[in-house]
Amino acid sequence: KADDEHYIPRAVLLDLEPRVIHSILNSPYANLYNPENIYLSEHGGGAGNNWASGFSQGEKIHEDIFDIIDREADGSDSLEGFVLCHSIAGGTGSGLGSYLLERLNDRYPKKLVETYSVFPNQDEMSDVVVQPYNSLLTLKRLTQNADCVVVLDNTALNRIATDRLHIQNPSFSQINQLVSTIMSASTTTLRYPGYMNNDLIGLIASLIPTPRLHFLMTGYTPLTTDQSVASVRKTTVLDVMRRLLQPKNVMVSTGRDRQTNHCYIAILNIIQGEVDPTQVHKSLQRIRERKLANFIPWGPASIQVALS
Repeated sequence: KADDEHYIPRAVLLDLEPRVIHSILNSPYANLYNPENIYLSEHGGGAGNNWASGFSQGEKIHEDIFDIIDREADGSDSLEGFVLCHSIAGGTGSGLGSYLLERLNDRYPKKLVETYSVFPNQDEMSDVVVQPYNSLLTLKRLTQNADCVVVLDNTALNRIATDRLHIQNPSFSQINQLVSTIMSASTTTLRYPGYMNNDLIGLIASLIPTPRLHFLMTGYTPLTTDQSVASVRKTTVLDVMRRLLQPKNVMVSTGRDRQTNHCYIAILNIIQGEVDPTQVHKSLQRIRERKLANFIPWGPASIQVALS
């Protein structure tokens, strides 16, 4: 909380080239962030879409970055963990992101690390030749050094934008809007605590049975554009739960085929709005009766529900 009573997010903005952060500083959101928490590389040349360049630059500048992170950590009442938002295809998000994941594990071994990781679009030819290498090298760190990875797949995000929102050529800002919607919804119970799922470990523990099985898929419904908000029909709890299980609403392109018997490990539905708990119970019963979700045989076949 700032001196003038407005709230400042406990966020650190990092980049090795200035273009994106300068666009934030010249936008209406400029006053939202603490200017002391913005770090730009001195030479400003970026990582050239090269994982090794981003990682090696991280070694040189990590003291400056961790001065900011340590200050924010010291200023929090009860630090539970960190959330990293990055892409795994370029150079900074993959290389510097990987380096920070390793260092966060060393520096704060008992704190949770959750990431929102944007995976590259498989349907388009990339102009970055080394994109597969960047992705693979980052995936190793996401597997070993993160406690929870929310997978956001550009292939699925573009499909949702064109098929569901009827946007012909979705821009980066429109795709980012989908990502921010998911981030906002998935952290609602942390920011507006209720009687359950009000901390990060509570969310993660219900979804991850063993440490390495920590890559999560997300879905969202109903998706709307600014113009179509007025025409959205009223949804019931059962509508929402049923739609969240449909591949077309999931932010990961899983390539499901009918012959393969796919199974869920765990499901957590975060439902926003005024919801009657009895409706939730009835909807869960209907989903079980219709066998809309198949679960692994060695785990509890439970759909958790958090209301916010």
